[in-house]
Amino acid sequence: MTTAVFLGFIVFSLYLAVRSGKGHGGQSMHDFFVASRQFGAYLVFFLTAGEIYSIGTMVGFPGGIYAKGPTYGVWFLGYILLAYPLGYFLGPKIWKAGARYNAITLPDLFKGHYGSRALELIVAGSSILFLLPWGQLQFTGLVAALKGLGWEFQPLYLVLISAGLAFTYIAISGVRASAYIAILKDILMVVAIVATGVAVGWQAGVGDVFQAASAQVSNHMNDTQLRFSMSTILFQALGFYMMPFAAQNFFTARSANTIRRTQVAMPLYMLMYPFLVLASYYAISQNLQLASPNEAFFAAAVRLLPGWLLGLVAAGAALSGLLVLAGICLAIGPIVTRNLLPGMPEQRQKHGAKIVIVIYLLLSIVMTLLTPNLMLTLINTTYYGVTQFFPGVMVILFSLKVRPLAIALGILSGQVLAIGLYILQPDFGGINLGLISLAVNLLVTAAVNYAPRLARVQPA
Repeated sequence: MTTAVFLGFIVFSLYLAVRSGKGHGGQSMHDFFVASRQFGAYLVFFLTAGEIYSIGTMVGFPGGIYAKGPTYGVWFLGYILLAYPLGYFLGPKIWKAGARYNAITLPDLFKGHYGSRALELIVAGSSILFLLPWGQLQFTGLVAALKGLGWEFQPLYLVLISAGLAFTYIAISGVRASAYIAILKDILMVVAIVATGVAVGWQAGVGDVFQAASAQVSNHMNDTQLRFSMSTILFQALGFYMMPFAAQNFFTARSANTIRRTQVAMPLYMLMYPFLVLASYYAISQNLQLASPNEAFFAAAVRLLPGWLLGLVAAGAALSGLLVLAGICLAIGPIVTRNLLPGMPEQRQKHGAKIVIVIYLLLSIVMTLLTPNLMLTLINTTYYGVTQFFPGVMVILFSLKVRPLAIALGILSGQVLAIGLYILQPDFGGINLGLISLAVNLLVTAAVNYAPRLARVQPA
């Protein structure tokens, strides 16, 4: 029954993908990747939420609590909540900048505003580099989800099937397929999470679960944990909409006001997190010996839910990962064909992007199989890189005049320092390494931008 329900929803998602392309045959580059800027509030809402509440929500968040205790949840919830008011004000400006420069990708904004080929290449190349862990994140979550539900397939087969499905969604009608599937995915994900949390409360008791879990993990933060949580909330909230696929999702909207309307309702999704906490605490309280912390949510689901509902949980988890994989691919494909290979004729860019997408999926598969990680590590690694775009994007959105060389050196300084600090792991009292790197990014940008001016005013 579990498998039948799961396959039924996957087939239905393929039907939705086909249905999304009706009336849009022979899609242009802009229609394939940003829907010709035609999406209304509902499709933008589900498309954006689909990228935010991914497999990391069902796998990474409970896994982090299981592995590191409930204090992990503070920064995970905090940075998402802080990002929404930022998105309300910055999202419409990103859309306007995209319309002004006819942008499909985030590097298009840098190319249009700064007119610097070198800066465009830096943003394009580092976008691809730091999105590799995000693709690995989705594959890791998909493997953990399906194995956690008792499907004893080799990880290689699971990731190959997942990659094939993600590419199929893209090939059918691009971003339009992602938007339609996002509606189904969100419904299944919310139902699966709430059902599992309710089952924990009904069968094990909320108070009993919390009391048993608190005997094994601490609910209190020390000073170092508090500094890490607060600095991570700030750092990742700033980077939330610097993700290349996040900006691209904004470009699909028909107006700036469309984006404002979607951001107002986004926090409603946070109501499902208490149910995820319950599932995590259940896994801790029952002393479940898991192969990986990433299986914490599904261990609770398998123990407490009937077979048909497990099929729904599996489908919600799978679509959560597949949809984000599709979104990443839809961002990386045009970055290569438009920004790294600008001489490619537009009529060939879509075909070239599909080839790039296949290569990206294969690289992510190899990384997943060779370097398995706790999902929170992958989340942090991606943010270390993409948040360094923040100063450059702010300059674009507010139409400021800053030298392209200053922005380029700032980005490179921040990214190289972030990776170096991540490898060396020096002690900064819990302060997020990415936030320290972002501060250096800003200092380098300011120094390079104002140094020539200061030199000109020096007395001869």
